[in-house]
Amino acid sequence: MKRLLSIGALLLAQFASAAGLAYPPVSVKVEAVRLSEHAYYVPGLAGAASAENEGFMSNAGFVVTPEGVVVIDSLGSPSLAEAMLKQIRAVTAAPIRYALVTHYHADHYYGLQVFKDAGAEIWAHEAAHGVIGSDPARLRFEQRKEVLAPWIADASQRFYEPDRWLAGDTDFQLGGVHFRIRYVGPAHSPEDLVVYVQEDGVLYAGDLVFKSRVPFVGDADSRAWLVALDKLIAFAPKVMVPGHGGASDTPMADLTLTRDYLNFLRAEMGKAVADLTPFEEVYEKTDWSRYEHMPAFPEANRRNAYNTYLLMEKESLAK
Repeated sequence: MKRLLSIGALLLAQFASAAGLAYPPVSVKVEAVRLSEHAYYVPGLAGAASAENEGFMSNAGFVVTPEGVVVIDSLGSPSLAEAMLKQIRAVTAAPIRYALVTHYHADHYYGLQVFKDAGAEIWAHEAAHGVIGSDPARLRFEQRKEVLAPWIADASQRFYEPDRWLAGDTDFQLGGVHFRIRYVGPAHSPEDLVVYVQEDGVLYAGDLVFKSRVPFVGDADSRAWLVALDKLIAFAPKVMVPGHGGASDTPMADLTLTRDYLNFLRAEMGKAVADLTPFEEVYEKTDWSRYEHMPAFPEANRRNAYNTYLLMEKESLAK
């Protein structure tokens, strides 16, 4: 299998070179969708990262102004980011000014080097200090190389620290368009940022919202996540771009899925902790029928439930 992967990687690299591409090309369709006068997004596919979807399982966005482009997240590989940059260039020749990172999970920042090379200044929240180069980041990179070769590989991947660490909420304007960056972590991650484009009423919500798929909770603080969702509601956006799933022009309806799922996990696991019921027993007895048909359920739900169980234990001890 490794021999076949190496041959495939070599062939893709040769094709990329002949085609004038910096990275092995993807076969998945990477397409920019216009949301408003200035705002666009690139919708990923459903499910977890796999060879079938080539790691294209999250959304990214960009905002075009007369003075340049602001990119929000960079997809899950340099190859995908290169395809995204091509989509931007089909819309505008304006310089790429900023690349904003909503959070440092692989599917949202592995393409940053493409926008850095294009001249972008990278911004992220300071709670992500130490993520790059950490043991968890190294282990995730090893996993991605195994699953997503040749699009993720030692020879082609570079990781950059942000050019600007944000301490909290940050407002700026570019070309007459006003951006409101809000720190809403720790929730899905310690460094969660959301980006609101004021003139367009478009909210890029990162992974605070998952549409039409089971959220990845991992070791997130679900109680804080629920508080963060209230902050998103306060924007009253016209359009919301979740980290996964299609953009929504009915944001309140789509906020409900994520909020209800988190509340359900906390209620079921919290009751089990209070009753001293072992995790395996409660997991098998829980009625997951509302969610089990959804994309990413097999990959994410057991871990979500287990980590919520541990969190509820911790919360019960703190009372």
